[in-house]
Parts: sequence; structure tokens; C-alpha cells
Amino acid sequence: MSNSEQQIEKEIQDKGLNAPRLTPDLIDSVIVDKYFFTAANAQWGADPNTTALIGMHKQLETLTFCVLILKNGFTVTGESACASPENFDKLIGQKIAYENAREKIWMLEGYLLKDKLSKA
Repeated sequence: MSNSEQQIEKEIQDKGLNAPRLTPDLIDSVIVDKYFFTAANAQWGADPNTTALIGMHKQLETLTFCVLILKNGFTVTGESACASPENFDKLIGQKIAYENAREKIWMLEGYLLKDKLSKA
């Protein structure tokens, strides 16, 4: 949960807004697994020696993907592209890609909640 999510959640709770809604905990609860890879991994496998031998674009090594598997089996993806290869950090790329994928869950879960509320 990001700092801004924590702040918003606290504000909602402080104001006593307790109608059905999504929460950061609910979003986290629907994620059952996560996978990370770079575009280079996807293209040639996880062997960096293959990349060097083939001579593919180095930029593929700094484009990170995250795939989240949700409870119902649906998948969402996020990505992180590094503009300057010198700044590439695997863990930072994974964090950004994860947050980008996780952000998509809010809309999906929001749709499901609205659909459920409209039928009640």
C-alpha cells in the first residue's frame, strides 16, 4: 500500500465513510501470485549470455514486466521502462511494474462492486 493510499484510507475512515467500497487491503487480497521478467527474458529466456550473442537491443534489458494472478484466475500486467540504462535497477523496476499492475485492479474490482450494488 502506497503512502497516498494510506493517507486516503485514513481520511475515509476519519470521516466515517462506511458504505460499501474498495480498500487497499481488498485489492491486495485478490492477488494470489506475481511474476517479474524483462523484455530480454521474454525474448531469449533468462540467460544474459544469449542476449550478448544475439545482439538484440539493450533497451529490452531495462523494460520490466509484472504479471499478477488474481484469485479468479484473471491476470493483470504492469510495466516499467527505464529511459537511461545507467539508472536501471532491477528491484526498482519491479516495484514500479507491480504498482502499475496493481493499479489496474482498482478499476476491475470497482466495476464488480458497482455491478453487485446495482443488482441489490
